[in-house]
Amino acid sequence: MAVVMPEHANTPCSAHAAAGEHTAAGTGPALVKFHAPEIVFGEGSLVEAAHAAVRLGAVRPMLVTDPGLVEAGWADELRRHLVDQGVEPTVWSGLTPNPKDYEVAAGYEVYRAQGCDVLVGLGGGSVIDAAKGIAILAANGGHILDYEGVDRASMPIPPMVMVPSTSGTGADVSQFCVVTDTVRGSKITIIGRSLVPDLTVIDPRLLTTMPDDLNAATGLDALTHGVEAFVSRAHNPLTDHHALRAVGMVTGTLVRTIDEPLYMPARATMAQASLEAGLAFTNAILGAAHAMSHQVGGLLDLPHGVINGVLLPHVVRFNGAEHPDPYVAIASTLGLDEARGPAAEAVDAVAARIDDLAKQVGVPRGLRELGVRDDDLPRLADGALRDACMSTNPRTPTREQMIDLFRTAM
Repeated sequence: MAVVMPEHANTPCSAHAAAGEHTAAGTGPALVKFHAPEIVFGEGSLVEAAHAAVRLGAVRPMLVTDPGLVEAGWADELRRHLVDQGVEPTVWSGLTPNPKDYEVAAGYEVYRAQGCDVLVGLGGGSVIDAAKGIAILAANGGHILDYEGVDRASMPIPPMVMVPSTSGTGADVSQFCVVTDTVRGSKITIIGRSLVPDLTVIDPRLLTTMPDDLNAATGLDALTHGVEAFVSRAHNPLTDHHALRAVGMVTGTLVRTIDEPLYMPARATMAQASLEAGLAFTNAILGAAHAMSHQVGGLLDLPHGVINGVLLPHVVRFNGAEHPDPYVAIASTLGLDEARGPAAEAVDAVAARIDDLAKQVGVPRGLRELGVRDDDLPRLADGALRDACMSTNPRTPTREQMIDLFRTAM
């Protein structure tokens, strides 16, 4: 896949104020675009997804979800809301974590056979990415892997309403769709403005049924989104604010949601953190941690956020060795004393704080514990260098540096 720089990309930042601005006055991008769906947020808002589907023209909507959401009762609650609006929903839950290319194809066949129109995604990132993949095929045909890269799907896709059930992926507001290529054993990234859903409905109640491991993984994913969006070559003043807020909210709240899963104020804060991180990264794109995580996740079919939790401290140190200044603002957001010292000290302090949080929520200590082998590293490095997320990483690694970075994370 050709790596394409987003059209609003910046060069790496060279100045960074503690308040969070990391371009000097007057040196920011001349043109900033900020993509976002309509957002409905609040406890008890699930019913709004049905109202939105009808406003978007639904007659036979397809409700894409997964077995866990069916078992928890959320899929049936939303199905009832849709029926109450006078439409005939088709419920499809034939998904596993990290949606596979053949699962997206199977979902599309159901969509086509049932004559569906609007897509409603109820679930975590896997469900939402699958719904986006089905939408791509519904309008453009072919195989989902045909659309790897940037703006490869040319035909307008069906309307999409998303209801996230986790607090971290940001897929419900993003222009990303990530699918596992089961032949190559890697994840592909599809990027396009049309993949930003029409509307996202964020009901923090849904977060209370997440297992602890999923809660930890998606929270670390949101943290990675915030950090990578803030230091991205494509950051801008509109994304910086959301990125820093997400970083602060995740680090201050994630552990409490594990200790007190029914405490709704903390759940609402994590839901907002996921939202703000998503708004940041869909517009600023990401970096090396995600490019690397996509490869490991595709190879071993592991939770994306867990891999990010392992990789992010190492990527912070790698990027900070050449571009330390942005990490001063992150350190300040985290309340770290090192924010008042040399930028290099802020880099190390941020990496250590992230590593400490990952330990607190039970993330493995290295890639080896996840099943990565030494002889996997060249293949993983090659895939990461091709990944679209690498195009906005603040430091451009060589192949040997990428192999070494993976090795450091073992």
